Amino acid sequence: MKKILFLFLLLGMVQGIWAQPEARRQAAAQKKAAQQNGDTPTLRAQISFPTALPMDEDVVWRRDIYRELDLNNEANAALYYPVEPKGNQMNLFTTIFRLMMTGKITVFQYRMDGNESFAAADRVDPKSFLDNYHIYYEKQPNGRIKLDNSDIPSREVKSYYIKESSFFDQRSATFHTRVLALCPIMTREDDFGDGGTRYPLFWVKYDDLAPYLTRQQVMTSNLNNAVVMSIDDYFARNQYKGKIYKTNNLLGQTLSQYCTTDSAMTKEQKRIEAELVAFEKNIWGNQARKDSLDSIAHAAKDAKGSVRKNRRSTGLRGASANTGKVSRVKSKQAKNRTSFASGSARVTVRRERH
Repeated sequence: MKKILFLFLLLGMVQGIWAQPEARRQAAAQKKAAQQNGDTPTLRAQISFPTALPMDEDVVWRRDIYRELDLNNEANAALYYPVEPKGNQMNLFTTIFRLMMTGKITVFQYRMDGNESFAAADRVDPKSFLDNYHIYYEKQPNGRIKLDNSDIPSREVKSYYIKESSFFDQRSATFHTRVLALCPIMTREDDFGDGGTRYPLFWVKYDDLAPYLTRQQVMTSNLNNAVVMSIDDYFARNQYKGKIYKTNNLLGQTLSQYCTTDSAMTKEQKRIEAELVAFEKNIWGNQARKDSLDSIAHAAKDAKGSVRKNRRSTGLRGASANTGKVSRVKSKQAKNRTSFASGSARVTVRRERH
């Protein structure tokens, strides 16, 4: 009887396994294929090339800043060169472009108001992107798209918009500045050569890029070509330099909307930078104010000490004066007694002689 029950139980388990939906089996197969893909970071690769931990949503202080990085600036040139891939070396846009075309990352369209949206409706189709910006490609019989390195418009991407967040992590009691999203900006010259037209291409989440950027090395010094670091370390260490063009505020305005002149915008940018530096510096209190209060306390203490010292010196001078008077009186009295005693002795001697 027990054997029959065991057989029925085993038969039910087998039927449950085979009864899984076809979609679930396909999803499992796709996941296994993705893990077998050499370009997808494996668990060993993630351990060998770790990325920064994501920012917690329950931080006690946070400020989002939008910057524009000019790749002509020497501090940002590491993201631009080499323009065309040389062996395993490639610049940031070439890395993003290849990942987008192979479907390893998802990019989202740039909205006209400048705000990023990572909703499913705002996803960018890679083929539509190539057609919209007139990027040459060849379509193979199997449906795949073939692109040469010279056709990737990395030479025309000369700046980036980045969204960064400065926050205080109360769990580790540390201050961090972390990049959240990137937007490459393509500049194309017109037919008359009067100037280039800027095209913000798309937004991409930095967390999606980070596992791949850890393996991409860039040179960061003109004097010592052996100084290299990964692009992920470059962003994690905030080696870039960019001007602030927007902050998250209640009105949703950019700096150009409420700064009417260039001087006013420069002043506002410096003010925001100073606020960030001041917050990081004064997390545990304003040291300058503490020093000033300490100096005031020391000055008051010194003043009290000098008053007490003066009182003591005055008392000592008075006591010494009184002591002098007493000693003079005592010496005078002793002198009188001595003279009196000597006088009486002479009289006695004279009487004895008589």
